[in-house]
Amino acid sequence: MADEAEDELNNLPTAAGTGDGGAGAGAGAGGGEGEGSQRMASPPVEPAGHEGFVQPSSYLRRPRGQSRAMPPPPPKLETAVDRDQRRGLQSIRAFLKVRTSYDVLPLSFRLIVFDTSLLVKKSLAILNQNGIVSAPLWDSKTSTFAGLLTTSDYINVIQYYCLHPEEMSKIDQFRLNSLRAIEKDINVTPIETVSIHPLRPLYEACRRMLESRARRIPLVDMDDETRRAMVVSVVTQYRILKFVAVNVVETQLLRKPLRHLNLGTYKNLETAKMETPVLEVIQQLVHQNISSVPILNSDGVVVNVFEAVDVIALIKGSVYEELNLSVGEALQKRSDDFPGIYTCSIDDRLDTIFDTIRKSRVHRFVVIDEQNRLVGMLTLSDILEYVLLEGEGDDHKQE
Repeated sequence: MADEAEDELNNLPTAAGTGDGGAGAGAGAGGGEGEGSQRMASPPVEPAGHEGFVQPSSYLRRPRGQSRAMPPPPPKLETAVDRDQRRGLQSIRAFLKVRTSYDVLPLSFRLIVFDTSLLVKKSLAILNQNGIVSAPLWDSKTSTFAGLLTTSDYINVIQYYCLHPEEMSKIDQFRLNSLRAIEKDINVTPIETVSIHPLRPLYEACRRMLESRARRIPLVDMDDETRRAMVVSVVTQYRILKFVAVNVVETQLLRKPLRHLNLGTYKNLETAKMETPVLEVIQQLVHQNISSVPILNSDGVVVNVFEAVDVIALIKGSVYEELNLSVGEALQKRSDDFPGIYTCSIDDRLDTIFDTIRKSRVHRFVVIDEQNRLVGMLTLSDILEYVLLEGEGDDHKQE
């Protein structure tokens, strides 16, 4: 559903300066000398029999302009909440390292794989019929895994035809194997090709997703007979985090509120209104590389969220004219089983966030205040990154 002061003694009087000032003040106040008289400071006399004796005050004196290095700050005391938070994160990472992607898969599931020669128009129809938003790609000519088709690829097609409206008449003949050419033409991130063997640790799958900024990762195995790659399934961030929420009881230790964590986005947020054209929101999704845009009313209150997957519902059947609709009109075309918008406050804790993930199919949290005004956005990518990286270097510590 994430972020020192030094050498202050330079601005303070040095020990040598303090000593000189003290001597000067003593000479001026030591009356007995007439006005205008001058006293010469005499060098200190070493005690007899102690040649080479060094007075203690000389240890405190430093030449002018020389600074004393600041001592290192004392280590921050770990509170009980800090300790529990660290233990909770360590437990999650330890769990992910001993589980494989196979463990995440349900007992029965279906997998839809698209051949790269399939028409874009037909792929859209299949996605809508099956209620899915992504599918692995397979190159039948080379019998190899060719990447993962997502909503971002359909948005790229929209971008392409916005730049080249004269090509709109050819869109029905456009095939999936032409996506690479579109990516180069509009200069966007290439189609996701990251994958992992299903027997590799789940922790490794999560790290690969973070490195590639992918929200899902295909599991690719090797067929024992043909010795060719085969796609087993696709694992999403949501499925991984729900797997953690169900099986790791230590998530209950994550009791720090969001306001004390470097977790989520709270500045430079992209927003839109119900009257905003869909094409304008699509531009926001592309330029900021985000998957959703909060919809606000005139008072800044969150009334909805436009998601990248909403684009698929608009262009099903290759009716691209509906992209000229407003956001409000587009959101009315959502399916009846849309799960809704999930919100939280800056004072909600990560244990309650995991509890919500365990119970509901949620992909992001809109962070709001008491008046339902937008404060920030918390995505599953944010949560996964925090769980994997926060305090990872301290995992060797023993309780």
